[in-house]
Formats: sequence, structure tokens, C-alpha cells
Amino acid sequence: MTSAPETEELTPPDRTLMGPGPSDVHPRVLRAMSTPLVGHLDPSFIEIMDEVQELLRYTFRTDNQWTIPVSGTGSAAMEAAIGNLVEPGDTMLVPTNGYFGGRMESMAERAGGEVVHVDAPWGEPLDPAAVEEAFATHQPDVFGFVHAETSTGVLQPDVPELTSIAHEHDAYVIADTVTSLGGVELRVDDWGVDVAYAGPQKCLSCPPGASPLTLNDRAMDKVLSRDEPARSWYLDLSLLEGYWGEDRSYHHTAPITAVYGLREALRLVAEEGIEERWDRHRRVAGALKAGVEAMGLEMNAPDEYWLPSLNAVRVPDSVDDGQVMEYLLETYDLEIASGLGDLEGDIFRIGCMGHSARAKNVSYLLSSLGDALDRQGAAVDPDAGVAAMRDSL
Repeated sequence: MTSAPETEELTPPDRTLMGPGPSDVHPRVLRAMSTPLVGHLDPSFIEIMDEVQELLRYTFRTDNQWTIPVSGTGSAAMEAAIGNLVEPGDTMLVPTNGYFGGRMESMAERAGGEVVHVDAPWGEPLDPAAVEEAFATHQPDVFGFVHAETSTGVLQPDVPELTSIAHEHDAYVIADTVTSLGGVELRVDDWGVDVAYAGPQKCLSCPPGASPLTLNDRAMDKVLSRDEPARSWYLDLSLLEGYWGEDRSYHHTAPITAVYGLREALRLVAEEGIEERWDRHRRVAGALKAGVEAMGLEMNAPDEYWLPSLNAVRVPDSVDDGQVMEYLLETYDLEIASGLGDLEGDIFRIGCMGHSARAKNVSYLLSSLGDALDRQGAAVDPDAGVAAMRDSL
């Protein structure tokens, strides 16, 4: 038998997180997660569950009864949404304008659905006319779209127009709001979204583990009237209904500490005010965008589709994005990310989300990135970037 391994006390580096997620966590959230554990059916935890649901409704801008944190990361909420709403034999229309449309496709196929596509180039939003044409051709049962595409830095406009097209064809709408919830304008009820899911580690600035999901009555009726159960027992909403509904009956052991953290993160949203929070993200990220452009860099998305919470910045010619990221991490303890899929190596993905959306972080990012690019011979002016940021704010 081998001897016990020798390890030291955990001391991870203290990074400034300005990538596509996770974002910097507010100290209040960390403190909440260090409070005493109770049982997942303890009366005190039941009260916390009720509070989290109400706070999620506020943040999603919805009155949906079926609004819960799914036990798992944002991909668990994504799979709960798609895997419950899509039944074998259903057709789902999914986008091809970014990496996470592809993940939607994979999950729909695993749920037994047939997938058809609505196309748009990476870096552009979906065109309502193209969506209308796809509906006329394929008559899908479910339509999924990404509200804030983390892989391209594009914010989808015209959401009510897209949902209206789907509902005219009696289809259900699933919205990926992973990088928009709590950071950019999102109105689930007013916009006619049937199902929306998100992750806590983006604009909510909460460690992953309990991921927001909301379904309206129409969508939940479909879930509860399925001909066969969802293929995932763990994510079966007809079973989770018993735990998060009125009965509070045992289904699985909830991630109690993660729910503590999510509750505190949502309290911060409510204290700031959701519309004020949207404004802060746009204002601070606008200063980041002004600084990047004044430095001499280009944004990937046009201004009308710019996503404040995730800024996709073109990598200058002759610059190695991997070396830039490595230098930032080693020299400044600063994290940004490279592109995914079709944009791999072409863009930097710079988050401006939640607790990371502060002038202090943006100033640090601009000066550090300017140094890293200057060392590779890029024609950038870091001082002009910082000055433009300050003028913007």
C-alpha cells in the first residue's frame, strides 16, 4: 500500500479575472459560502431556497413559478433546459453563429431530437428574416438561440422579434443567457422567452455550482406531459419539481454552499438594482472598449452588436495570443482568454462582468495588455488607451 501523499495548505494565486468567466467574486459571496452547513431539507434551508427563487425571478425579470438553481455548472442548466423540452422526434432549430450554438445542437441530438440550423457568420447576430425562412422550411418544435455569445462577443438584438416568429409557428423558445443574466438587459417575460438558463460565474460573480434556470407554464406543461421521461434522471425537471416545488421532497443533496453563494450574489443584484446594474456594465465596459480602440486595437463585433460583458478584441498581426496570455498571467496575475472554434487565435476574449466590471480592473487590464503587446512589437499606445478610458468614465 502506498504512503499518504504529502501536500501543502491550499494557496492558489490571487488573480484578477478578466476572461470569459469566472469573474472576480465579491467578498460578501465568499463569506456567505464559509457559513455553517445545514441539511438540504433543514427548515432554514427551505427558507433560503424560497429567497433564491424570488431573487432569481427578479434578476430574470420574470414571474415564472418554475425558476430554480440547477445543481451544477451552467452546462447543467443548459442540458436541463434542452433535455427536458426536446423529446425524441422533436425538431430543434439552433444557431451556427458561435461555439455555444454547437453545444445546443449536441445536447438536442442526445435528447433524441432532430437538429436544423439557422446560419450567420461567426461575429454576427441571427437575422430575423433568416429565422423566419428556417421556420417556414423546417417547422421546428423548439428554437434555441444564444442571447450573449461568449465565443464572439456578439449580443443578439431583436429578441422579441425572434420569439414572435417562433410562437407564430407554435414553437418553444430556449434562450442561452449565460453571459447576459445580471449584466446586460434581459426581460424574459416581456420578450416572450419560454425557457432561459445561465451560469452564476459570469455577470453574477458567484463560483459555479448552482445555475439559474427558468421556465414558463407553457414550457413546463410540455415537460410534464412528455411521452417518456427525460434521459437524464438527475436533471429531470418532473422529478426536481418535487424538491423545488411546494412539497420539498428529497431528490438529491443540493450543493448547499453554492446556494448560499448564489443567494448572496443575487442579493447584491437586488441591492444595486437590476437596471442600474445593466447601466454599470455598459458604462464600465464602454470605457474598456474606448481604451482598447484608442490603444490601436479593433473590436471583433460591430458597435450595434457589441456585448458589454464579453469584449472580443482582434489579435494584432504578428502577435502570438498564447504568449500574451501567458505573460499577463505570469507577470500581472491577470487572466484573459483566446478565441474558440472559428475564432481561435484571432481574438482575445476580455470579460467585464459582475464584480470585475470596475474602473480599477479596466485600468489594470489596459496598462498590462499594452505592456504585453508592446513586448511583441505591436503598434499600440497603452497611455492613450488609459487616457481614453478615464475620459469615457
